[in-house]
Amino acid sequence: MTITMPAGPPHREAIMSTHRVEIKGSADAFDVADGQPILDAALRAGAWIPHSCTQGTCGTCKLKVLCGSVDHRESPEYTLTGAERADDLALACMATPQSDLVVEPTGAVDDGVPHHPLRDYLGEVVELSDVAANTRRLVVDLDEDMAFNAGQYCELIVPGHGVGRQYSMANPPGEQRRLEFHVKRTPGGLATDGWIFDSLAVGDRIDLRGPLGQFNLVHQQAEPAILIGGGTGLAPLKSIVRHALDRELVPEMYLYHGGRGRADLYDVEFFTDLAAQHEHFHYRPALSDESWDGATGLVTDVVVGDFRSCKGMSAYLCGPPAMIDAAVKSLKRRRMAPRLIFREEFTPAASVATP
Repeated sequence: MTITMPAGPPHREAIMSTHRVEIKGSADAFDVADGQPILDAALRAGAWIPHSCTQGTCGTCKLKVLCGSVDHRESPEYTLTGAERADDLALACMATPQSDLVVEPTGAVDDGVPHHPLRDYLGEVVELSDVAANTRRLVVDLDEDMAFNAGQYCELIVPGHGVGRQYSMANPPGEQRRLEFHVKRTPGGLATDGWIFDSLAVGDRIDLRGPLGQFNLVHQQAEPAILIGGGTGLAPLKSIVRHALDRELVPEMYLYHGGRGRADLYDVEFFTDLAAQHEHFHYRPALSDESWDGATGLVTDVVVGDFRSCKGMSAYLCGPPAMIDAAVKSLKRRRMAPRLIFREEFTPAASVATP
């Protein structure tokens, strides 16, 4: 993913004061340093607050401030309206405490999913290869294991800038030391043109933090699953597919990967081989702007053409907002229950306010 994130919490020696935050209805309480977002401190302390984008664009981490006051910082008006601020709502990923707080998340705190504490990591680049048009595979060996759920992401810190960019892990959670990322080049992008597609090289040391996000597949499910990825939205789906196959979590899986032309597709041989090895896994790439011997058209239209009904099925979607929106509408038309549609949107860093 490519989303601007605030820098991590201040170094311990630089902390002048902290505020205590309690989550109503749970035993979770944690300290938040000056300038540190509530969400960052909570996740580092092992206290769960629902979240997705972690940059103020989705509103998943919205919470009610029951006691105390916060600085909303750059919380977007379209995500947190003036009326909501007046009603003491705040975005945990953006807001910093101005006093001790008692807060209540608007989403479910206990979702039955394992939650892994947010931590800072160091790693070494062991692979950096071009796999598709303006797309690179970045593989990093961490100095220590990172526990995460299939579908989650972490943040790569851009050297010299104190900001980060988010990328989903493409490897399954059983591989905790070597992480795989799929990176799409953004023209003029700070992390891509300015680093990953420019000066980054095998052997370089990089800073990361994670895991983040609540897009995941963790438990065994009875419903067959349709997975739809656009571009590098394939990354978390690759993690989910490998994990689900390893643990036999899903009775039947259908993976769709959309691109404009053949140059946009990657890992085709990997998934083709995987489908040959597992009779309950199906792989179907689709091209929207190029004729070939495979599926042609928007990937969401290809899915609709393959299924007369999606009732009793689930879906995992990852890609740009337009693709996610089209997929959700298409699946609902095919009678898939909205509660069984899970999604992760990629938001361009340029469209997000930089702290």
